[in-house]
Amino acid sequence: MTLLERDPQAPPVWLDNLPITNRYTFGLAGDRFFRALAEESKMLGTHCANCNHTYVPATSFCERCLGKLDDWVDVGTVGQVHTFTILYKDVDGSTRQSPEIIVFVRIGDGGIVHKLNGIEPDAVTIGMQVEAVFKPKAERKGNILDIAYFRPVT
Repeated sequence: MTLLERDPQAPPVWLDNLPITNRYTFGLAGDRFFRALAEESKMLGTHCANCNHTYVPATSFCERCLGKLDDWVDVGTVGQVHTFTILYKDVDGSTRQSPEIIVFVRIGDGGIVHKLNGIEPDAVTIGMQVEAVFKPKAERKGNILDIAYFRPVT
């Protein structure tokens, strides 16, 4: 059976722990990117002067020319909604009490998938400017959830 074929007897969701262990490392560029989120409330990208492309989240090598990237730039905390979806159902298939908006925020030449708060679902538009809202510094752990959510720029 391929990944695209689904066993009709399989449960629709798994609501327990999976007995799998792994360790994910950010790499050097990811470490610096997440450290800046946690410690400075900043988003950093890496810029390839050869391709004029700014990677967000930051990477160590340009995927276009394979050049080493060591030009770090502060890309700010404001981006634009590139696309979005509105979730009306939870993972278990039950109806959510209130819809959740998930956006792809374009920052630099890349971007971040995250939650959007502070706006009604029918008011979200492609291209609208949004800004990152960070958790209090004491609660940050050096991961993407140090950004609590994005909100519309007012």
